[in-house]
Amino acid sequence: MTSKSGNKPALPTKEQIRDFIEESETPVGKREIARAFNVKGADRIYLKQILKELLAEGVLEKGRGRELAPAGSLPSVTVIEISHIDQDGDALAKPLNWDDDSPVPKIYMVQDSKSRGRAPGVSDRILARLSRLKDGTYSARTIRHLQSNSGPVLGVYTKVGKDGRVQPTNRKLKKEVVIRAENSMGAETGEVVLCDILPGKFMALPEGKVTERLGPMGDAASVSMIAIHAHGIPFEFSENVLKEALAAKPVKLGKRTDLRDVPLITIDPADARDRDDAVWAAKDDDPKNAGGWQVIVAIADVAHYVTSGSALDISAKNRGNSVYFPDRVVPMLPHELSSDLCSLHENVDRPVLAVKMWFDKDGVKRRHEFMRALIRSTASLTYTQAQQAWEGHGDADTDSLKEKVILPLFGAYAALKKARSQRQPLDLDLPERQIELGEDGFIKAVHKKQRFEAHMLIEEFMIQANVAASEELIRKKAPCMFRVHEPPATDKLEGLHETLQDMKISFAKGQVMKTATFNRILNQVETELDRELVSSLILRSQSQAVYSPNNLHHFGLNLKNYAHFTSPIRRYADLLVHRSLISALSLGDGGLKEDEATAFEAIGEQISGLERRAMVAERETNDRFTAVFLANKVGEAFQAKVSGVTRAGLFVSFDDTGADALAPISTLGRDYFRFDADRHMLVGERTGQIFRLADRVVVRLREVDIVTGSMIVEVANDDGSARSDTDGRPKRRGTRQPTKKRTASSKPIKKKKKTMPKGKKRALNKAKRR
Repeated sequence: MTSKSGNKPALPTKEQIRDFIEESETPVGKREIARAFNVKGADRIYLKQILKELLAEGVLEKGRGRELAPAGSLPSVTVIEISHIDQDGDALAKPLNWDDDSPVPKIYMVQDSKSRGRAPGVSDRILARLSRLKDGTYSARTIRHLQSNSGPVLGVYTKVGKDGRVQPTNRKLKKEVVIRAENSMGAETGEVVLCDILPGKFMALPEGKVTERLGPMGDAASVSMIAIHAHGIPFEFSENVLKEALAAKPVKLGKRTDLRDVPLITIDPADARDRDDAVWAAKDDDPKNAGGWQVIVAIADVAHYVTSGSALDISAKNRGNSVYFPDRVVPMLPHELSSDLCSLHENVDRPVLAVKMWFDKDGVKRRHEFMRALIRSTASLTYTQAQQAWEGHGDADTDSLKEKVILPLFGAYAALKKARSQRQPLDLDLPERQIELGEDGFIKAVHKKQRFEAHMLIEEFMIQANVAASEELIRKKAPCMFRVHEPPATDKLEGLHETLQDMKISFAKGQVMKTATFNRILNQVETELDRELVSSLILRSQSQAVYSPNNLHHFGLNLKNYAHFTSPIRRYADLLVHRSLISALSLGDGGLKEDEATAFEAIGEQISGLERRAMVAERETNDRFTAVFLANKVGEAFQAKVSGVTRAGLFVSFDDTGADALAPISTLGRDYFRFDADRHMLVGERTGQIFRLADRVVVRLREVDIVTGSMIVEVANDDGSARSDTDGRPKRRGTRQPTKKRTASSKPIKKKKKTMPKGKKRALNKAKRR
């Protein structure tokens, strides 16, 4: 950089210096800046003054030593913790200490020839060298692994003498943690505790210190708290977040469309904690659309209350979604919003973002229109109430609604069902189970969820509203957070191909996959058992649905354009779609900010990971509740289905409770079983006995661990007796034969020690000395 005269280099401007620092991958010092701009001698005083001003303005901040970096950036070397492993096997991390009320920087671990040591795992702490990327994220290279899983460790405390031990709830942590009496916080046997691992080298068991007592393991409230703490799910709101929620007020009509005279109703499960959608339908009176329908789907206007950049917004983004456990909900938004001002309760005015859609007699959407409105829900019905009213078995709440409200809803759904049948979404009949809790907070019973036409009505209305939202944003060329479900990868279809070949069902490799292809295959399967097997294999072949600003379509629903719009109370992705619609259609305040739109890629990855975290936590909690329910049934026999096949044995799912358990290969019978990975089966070498995915089996419950939620079973005969008790199992290859027991008369034979002749030994030693 030179001056116009060419005699002396021109000094950089403040903006140039700031840009240089912001574009640098790592923090830089004054020396690097001076070298980059060729600043020498007395001109360094000018540079020093510019840097001082940038620090005072808050644009820069000092890092380690004399390093400078953009405000809010991470140091070039810091300790990070692996937060999760994504579906591609890449590790994502976060700074070890971070304020939950501010956005968490995204850190991607780089694994290449320069990386040191083993691949990182979840909860590992790593000293890493960071490089800042242009999109505000970071790449990290391992300098060294610190104490893995160093804490906090969640587990159940047991007194052992004067001291105690903690059995971790994480099944991957095999070692118990020793707790000295002075570090126990007075914990009692059977309590769920959090403990930090104390520094030191552990030749045997690690030593820890209890930091929090969460209650006895026998207490139902502790069961879900285990998953909440184990997965780092934030369950308390900060003071700033609660302050904003408490300050929220009901909305007046203003410039909104008045829909309070339209008889919209909500239809939800009996135990619904929030009501974020209301529906209405009527025949279209347009003579050009004979037999057609009008439908309104009204969704809670969360964007009015949760504005971009607010404390509520930052908290919601870091949570990503609400998490649902059998005994509680960890909401994305505080109760004052999620269960009150944003919930569409009957007979109260509530703000909504609504879409009115027009369909022809065959359920094909002709057009749609979005509006910001005020509604007053006519009724809050359950699925059972809506279904029974349609079938002619109404009650006091539904009798007056049947003709003008309920029947038109089912009439519109009948038309939409025609279009759905033509579209052919993936049709997998996968049973769901619902846990019913008793007054003591533990499982009273486990039911198979009933699926009514009323469920499918609401589901199809929501799908159409989601499609309309994505189409509108595409039309306006506005940012959209799409719900993406890509077609299955070819390699994931190998097992399905082998199984279908055995069933004599054609399935060409390399073909362009369509949902209709899978549905055709399911219709060709002859037996119910084979249908369950094929359904399981098709489900296993599917990719994970994610959120992304890139429209890669939704394979499972067979839709080109799809975004989540209908649940902004419990999903952050829906809130972003609402904001984008508000901005694109000029519907008032609460729209999308420009910097928010540019961050959609990173936000999509973040909330996709948080969604997977919630799913794992919910599944683990159901496992623990079910383990407690079955703990006193050890020794009993159960009907089950094989849900997984591995070299180690079978994973089975109980028919009645849906509980998952492992049947070790040693319990399958006295035979040597070979594992066929492509066909998902174990085959007995001597007997030819086959255990295959989706097979029906009888199992006997052998062990229950309520701490980890894991169970061990053994495959039984139809009468409940264990297969492993039968005779004739051949010896396993590679197993050692028992050593013959020595008796008093059997003396060991001493082998004569071989010695080297003295002359040869001297010659050899002499050669070595040379």
